[in-house]
This record gives sequence, C-alpha cells and structure tokens, in this order.
Amino acid sequence: MRLRTALWLACALTLSVSAGYASGAGSEPEDPVVDALSRDLGISRSEAQDRLADQAQAQLVAAALPRAGTAGMWLDGGLKVAVTDEATAAAVRDLGAQPVKVSRDQATLDRLVKTVADRAFPGVTSWGVDPQHNDVAVRIDRTRTSRAFPAIEGVRVVETTSSPVQQAGTVQPGNPWWPGSESNCSVGFPATDSSGGKHFLTAGHCTNDANQAAYGQSGSQNRIGTSNVGGSRTVNAREGDMGVVAVTEAGWSLSASVNTWGGSAVTVTGSVEPLVGQAVCHSGNTSKWQCGEVTAINQSINYGSVVVEGLATTTACSLGGDSGGAWLAGDKAVGLHSGGASSCSPGGAKDQSIFQPVNEALRKWNLTLVTGGGGGDTQAPTAPANPRSTDSTSTSVTLAWDAATDNVGVTGYTVYNGTAVAATVAATTATVTGLSPDTAYTFTIKANDAAGNSSPASAAVQARTKPGNPGGSRTFRSDTDFPIRDYQTVVSPLTATASGKAATTVSVTVAATHTCLQDLNITLVGPSGTWYTLQRYGGYQCTAFPNPKTFTVPNVNENATGKWTLRIGDNGPGDTGVLDAWTVTL
Repeated sequence: MRLRTALWLACALTLSVSAGYASGAGSEPEDPVVDALSRDLGISRSEAQDRLADQAQAQLVAAALPRAGTAGMWLDGGLKVAVTDEATAAAVRDLGAQPVKVSRDQATLDRLVKTVADRAFPGVTSWGVDPQHNDVAVRIDRTRTSRAFPAIEGVRVVETTSSPVQQAGTVQPGNPWWPGSESNCSVGFPATDSSGGKHFLTAGHCTNDANQAAYGQSGSQNRIGTSNVGGSRTVNAREGDMGVVAVTEAGWSLSASVNTWGGSAVTVTGSVEPLVGQAVCHSGNTSKWQCGEVTAINQSINYGSVVVEGLATTTACSLGGDSGGAWLAGDKAVGLHSGGASSCSPGGAKDQSIFQPVNEALRKWNLTLVTGGGGGDTQAPTAPANPRSTDSTSTSVTLAWDAATDNVGVTGYTVYNGTAVAATVAATTATVTGLSPDTAYTFTIKANDAAGNSSPASAAVQARTKPGNPGGSRTFRSDTDFPIRDYQTVVSPLTATASGKAATTVSVTVAATHTCLQDLNITLVGPSGTWYTLQRYGGYQCTAFPNPKTFTVPNVNENATGKWTLRIGDNGPGDTGVLDAWTVTL
C-alpha cells in the first residue's frame, strides 16, 4: 500500500499550490473557471472547486495506472477503471481508483472500432469506444439517412438529428485570428520550438493553406505571422485536426493567459490528456467562455468532407469562429477546438462540441507549451547587415547576410519578398523559390528573438531570376500508382518546370479506376498552396470512375513552376480503386 500512500501525498502537495482549486477554500475570490463551471453545469461554486480538486487527483492516478488488463476509464464520483481480470482490479484499488469488471478487453474494442470504420456510410457522424458501456457507440444522423447500421455484437447505435461541422470563422488563447482574407478562427495555445521560435497551435482546418498570412484583426495589415509554414505544419485528416501558425511579426509576444471574455484570465500551468467525465472549459471568439463535461475520448468524427480520429466530445456549447480555440481542464491545457453542433441554444445535443487533444499536437511538431508569465525582454535585435544575392535560377534566388545581434539572442530570420513573407530560417542564408523567370525582385530581412521582438528591416537586395525556357512543354505527368482506400486520401505530387505564369484555365486528366465516383473528393493544389476543387463527394448512386477523366480548372492564379499536387479522398465504404497516372497542362 506504500505506492498508494505516496501517490495521494503527491496529489495533496500538488493541489496545495494549484490555482486555488483545493476543496474548502475559506474565501471566495474571483475564479473564471470555477464561475463558468458553476454557471454551465448548474452547480455551486464550492461544488465546482471540489470537482476541480478531485479531477486533478484523478489525473495523477490515471498516469500511474497499468495499461494491460484495462479497457478505458472515466470520472463518476471518483476515477473508475474498466478491468478484465482480478489482478488488474487489485492494482487499480491500490492506486485509489475503483475497478469495474467488464467482458471486452481493449484489443476487442479496438477491433470493433475498425469494423465500424470499414462499414460506415454517409449519415454515420461518429464512432468510438464508450468505456462506461464497454462497447462501441455509433452515431447516425437520421435527417441524412434512413439506412440501418449492420447489427454487430458490442456495437450500439445512437440516433441523432444533427451532424457536427468544422467551425470556421498579444497572441492570447481564445482570441480571434484571421487566415488571410478568410473568416476568423481562434487562437489555441502559444508554444515555442527548440530554437526559441514562437508559434501558436490552432485547428488544422484553419491552417490548410501553406504559407498563408495570419492576421490579428480582420481586414487590416495587423499581421501576426504565417500559417502552415512550408506546407508541413497542418493536419486535417484521420490523424487529427491541428495546425501551427508561426509568430514572426514585431510587437507580438506569447501569453499563457487564457481570455475568459470578461473575467480574470486563467494562466496555463501545464497540459493533460482528456478523461471521460472531466469538467472542461473553452475560450473562443464567438461563444466566448463556455464549460461542460467530456462525454467521450478517442472518437472518430465524420464531418462530411473528412473523417478525423482521436477527438474528444463534450457537453459545452460552441459556435462558428471558435475553431482552434483553447480548451482547459482547470488551469491545464487539454485541447484545441475542432467543431460541433454550432448551437448554444438551451437543451442542445449532449455531444455539442469537439476538441483535438493538445498534447498530440505538441508532440507532432516538437513544441513546448508556453506556461506561466511572459518574459521581460523588450529589446529588438539589430538589423541584419550586408544582405546580398549569392545565386539564382529561373525560379529561385539565394540570399545571404551577416548575423544580427541581440541582448538575449537571435532565434531566426524572416525574409520578405516585397511585403510578403518569403521564408523563415534559423541560419544566415535562404533560398526563395517559386519565382517567375527573368523577373526583378526586392528582398529584405528581419532578425527575431525569443520574446517576439523583430529588428528593423535590412537594406534592400535587388535580384533578378534567370530567363526560362518558354518553348518547353506545358504538360507534366506523374506515373506513380497509388491505391485508393476507404476513408483515406491519396496525395500525388509532381514538379512542373514550365516558365512564367500558369494559364488562367488549367487542364487536369486523371487515369484511375474506382467503383464509386461519388465517394471521391478530388482536389488540385497549386505551388502557392491554393486548393482548386475538381470534384466534391456526394450522391447515393454509385457509378464507376470514367477512366480517364479530364477536369477543367478555371480562375487559376499561379506560377507554373513548382509542385502541383493531386489529392483524391475516398469518403465512402466498401469500394476500391487505383490512381494510375495524372497530368496537368499549364
């Protein structure tokens, strides 16, 4: 029993210093988490304080639990753990949690989840393990389909009348930000990389476009930085709904204080994994500051255009524009807002809002959550000296400069092509690509430090790309074969070397076989990161893919040179296919 005693002692020591959530606090200071939980869960402030204290203890116990022999856990008057054998039950009791004997182990439940995913059809909005019922719950929107889900032992169907949607709409969690000229999203959690570079996490469906300007005020030049730098800092697919915005502009610092829209801010002290039954609150630009309970974790959500796995559902309400915003469990970061029912009306659905666990995003991009108070460094670096062009091709220019200095330390440099961000680098050299042949450009460079200070711009560098080959071919082909599988996306890139601008109307020909054309979302992505829709998923009548099929893409505004990508997403079950080849004529 010594392990149990030591663990509870650790809990007591942790709670004694954490955000005033210890049970029985003598005074009633303002606390936005306690106040919002009391409002949204219909409980007293003291009950909200007790609940936060209990779930903080439960998080420590959950981290110490054995994984073998368990099949999920949830909060219900304490931490309860589904177990399949008596030895595991005894270990759970020793740690202070309550074992609940169940018949299905975790491996069985995982196999059931895969079976459900293979048999899902339009109208099936989500599926995942329900540890309290020791089964897999499948939700079907009856306004979208009358089709019955196959009867499977261990699978329970829940009928609804709504479907979730991915909501769109100082860098402080919960504040709004704008991807380019699109509708606003919300800031999740600020984080830093290994070199001290500044970023914030948000929703992946807000950061789809590569190298897109990110603004802190709609319709202005109040730029924060660049979303999805390099095209590799976003996911909106089975893996998750999460993305990164690089904070590069002068005057922007990172804050660990969550905006509660009227109350005092909540300072983030760390991060935790979500638990079923956990009390949580989220901050977003539209619904502001809302709280509820976690109803399920590790859920697969069908948003119609994409299926995302590993999400958590909650009873808290949310609205469009909250996407990417911060979810808290007490003073710990727990998630990034993904979507929901887009309603805050009384009597809303049980599973109203959905979030992406934040720890997964931090691990994926090797980022460190910003916690506690900010730093006091307000001194900007010196401007980079001696900027120069060292090489060029018909589509690129290579630049170099002398290192800047700073009172604390320079963490990187931002290269500008005119007023647009062209590259962010840690070294004193950069190659700017995607340029037009035989064209003059003007570049400047700014140095950045870890506190968000940016230097004045360097002297301007004039550089001209080399002439291209206007007589060359304008049609480019990829012959790489890709299988087209249910609920997966084929990503097939090719590199075009044609000079100048692409035609205003581009032609794409796809050679493929597939048994259901209507299951496919087909998209062309240009070198700038702009997505051009060729075909949208939809329709209940399946017809075979007409091999080959040619698409006409109007209103293209791209340089011809660079990477063009064909994306084919299969959004239906039970069909097979292969992408044989594709061409783009520019």
